[in-house]
Amino acid sequence: MNRLLHRDRTLEDLEDSRWPDPGPTTSLAERVHALRRKPIGTLTVEDLRTLIVQSVGLPFLLPLAVEVLLNNPLVEGKFYEGDLLSAVTTRDPGSWSMFPDLARELGTVVSRLTDLPNELHRDATSFLTTVGHA
Repeated sequence: MNRLLHRDRTLEDLEDSRWPDPGPTTSLAERVHALRRKPIGTLTVEDLRTLIVQSVGLPFLLPLAVEVLLNNPLVEGKFYEGDLLSAVTTRDPGSWSMFPDLARELGTVVSRLTDLPNELHRDATSFLTTVGHA
């Protein structure tokens, strides 16, 4: 699957929005600002997880994350096996309204996963209910 165009563009370019310098702030805020300036095709799994958990750039990053998850549903960013899946499946259900086909496709993959840790199982079950797989 290669549904994304403009992998060489940044979120700042794609959203046509330059955030002001955050000034003195947290390392997370600094990281998010910096990641918005990286071409989305160069974002790592951890970069995707970080931005998605912060609900930044979802219209551009959810398709990219799903592409990764279809190849490896339990891919690990920084914290634990399946942390990208958790980030994606816990977004506001409205985030998926632009991508019903992707949500169903991911739902099919998620529905086949077994022996998930409790928290990831809860996230997956909630997502499946949202996309109509439960």
